[in-house]
Amino acid sequence: MGENKKLVEAITSMEVDFAQWYTDVVKKAELIDYASVKGCMVIKPAGYALWENIQRELDAKFKATGVENVYMPMFIPESLLQKEKDHVEGFAPEVAWVTHGGMEPLQERLCVRPTSETLFCDFYKDDVQSYRDLPKCYNQWCSVVRWEKTTRPFLRSREFLWQEGHTVHATAEDAEARTIQMLNVYADFCEEYLAIPVIKGRKTDKEKFAGAEATYTIEALMHDGKALQSGTSHNFGDGFAKAFGIQYTDKDNTLKYCHQTSWGMSTRIIGGIIMVHGDDSGLVIPPRIAPTQVMVIPIQQKKEGVLDKAFEMKERLLAAGFKVKVDDSDKTPGFKFAEQEMRGIPVRIEIGPKDLEAGKCIIVRRDNREKTEVLLEELEAKTGEILERMQKEMLERARKHVEEHTYVAETYDEFCDIIENKPGFVKAMWCEELACEEKIKEDTTATSRCMPFIQEKIAGRCVCCGKPATKMVYWGKAY
Repeated sequence: MGENKKLVEAITSMEVDFAQWYTDVVKKAELIDYASVKGCMVIKPAGYALWENIQRELDAKFKATGVENVYMPMFIPESLLQKEKDHVEGFAPEVAWVTHGGMEPLQERLCVRPTSETLFCDFYKDDVQSYRDLPKCYNQWCSVVRWEKTTRPFLRSREFLWQEGHTVHATAEDAEARTIQMLNVYADFCEEYLAIPVIKGRKTDKEKFAGAEATYTIEALMHDGKALQSGTSHNFGDGFAKAFGIQYTDKDNTLKYCHQTSWGMSTRIIGGIIMVHGDDSGLVIPPRIAPTQVMVIPIQQKKEGVLDKAFEMKERLLAAGFKVKVDDSDKTPGFKFAEQEMRGIPVRIEIGPKDLEAGKCIIVRRDNREKTEVLLEELEAKTGEILERMQKEMLERARKHVEEHTYVAETYDEFCDIIENKPGFVKAMWCEELACEEKIKEDTTATSRCMPFIQEKIAGRCVCCGKPATKMVYWGKAY
């Protein structure tokens, strides 16, 4: 077991230094590598396979709600970006500009898309003429560029992958319904596939998207008690439509402005999977999203029949619909176990000469190390049961973590004390004044995460200024 220990020791303990633990895991599990381009990352096969699974599941969910995929250019003319005042101001500090085409200076600078609202608006103004053209529900899978000052793999990089949905509707009611519908798609996806419980709610005006009327968010809690904004859905009202002239002729033959939405989830959700489920041995990937769900590890593989049996088990499990690999490398079993754990593969199946004789194998869960002896004839059924149970229990465990790290504060002293000493969410009342929100951020570095849809009245007064308050807010430090 010497090598086993050594491999695991290469990861800094999360209790010692959570940020270093995170960096160790993404590097050693080979999810990413650093690129020669500052602030950008190379997403390696293990990381990209995770993104492909996320993409596949989300894309199917989107299409089930009537969304179609399109693709827009990556460049936005400066004049187009300037059209919606709040929007351009919100994004100006992190925009990357193209100034030359070959050797020639461009007549008009082009920005590399930080997000594509302006391009979609410019397109919709010609694409939409009549009420018969509505709604249009489009989405694109692409990369965007935001010139971040401090970067961290998956959580913040200058270029990242995402999807951005952009829809256009006849009425305010239709736009609001779509905004909430897509937020629910994200929340269900996080819980069902990623085993990440989320808080659904609305962002305050200070934290909402630049140019939006309302931003809705799902907030997840990481192992270290920091929040991660994991998906957002924005209702634009008719603000962008007025700035870009997106109008349609209604049934009564009058011209009306459209109402729009946009919504997105990005590769930062992979950072969420790592920080919600990972442990000191590395990644723990929920079975439903895992690129490899089962690693078959032959023990004493040179002994007659062992390797053949391992591959036969692999074929059986593949035929039953599982994603399976065999580790037939010449490393020691201890090393193979450590590697499987580091990569977060949900279960491993151990098969050696003694197991072969007894007609059994051992299935070991990655999350809690639980071992189950399984008769070979029950291989498929038991593997399925164990993976399902693991998926369910990972969500329950993460939910318990959120409950145990969600606190209530009625006074400002109590609030500051909790933020300082107990990482997690703090539920507290707010008077809806920007001044209080800014004071809280200045005093504690905590921000408002969301005003949850399920409101509770904790006290009658604002936790910061003591004035009457009607809004309960989740506060916390965030990535």
